[in-house]
Amino acid sequence: MIASELRERIENGLIPPGSLLPAESTLTTEFRASRGTIRQAIAILREERVVATAHGRGTYVIPRPDESGPHRDSKTETRRRQVAADPELAALFAVEVGTALVEQQSVTRTDGTVGTVMRTYRLLRTRL
Repeated sequence: MIASELRERIENGLIPPGSLLPAESTLTTEFRASRGTIRQAIAILREERVVATAHGRGTYVIPRPDESGPHRDSKTETRRRQVAADPELAALFAVEVGTALVEQQSVTRTDGTVGTVMRTYRLLRTRL
């Protein structure tokens, strides 16, 4: 069921080729499922060659050969930065306004034209 929902989002372009899937913690909250269940769903999509996981990068959507076409140039640029939680993000993460978060922005361009912009947020992890 979770794999089907993620596959549908990918097929509908909500999660475009080259972009990262939401973090496991985000998916566990959204689907109200255990981390193991989320990992199983991602494993199914990996077996179907819909997504791939790269160490240090995360799990991303594999572009299909027929989507890019022989003459289309598609690139995804990703950048990360530290931001302070605004009231909406603070409420979502159940933290105080101003708490440090990491914002990741992925911009997908096809033939130089922006197709999608995706922003994800996570709590900044501090090392002990």
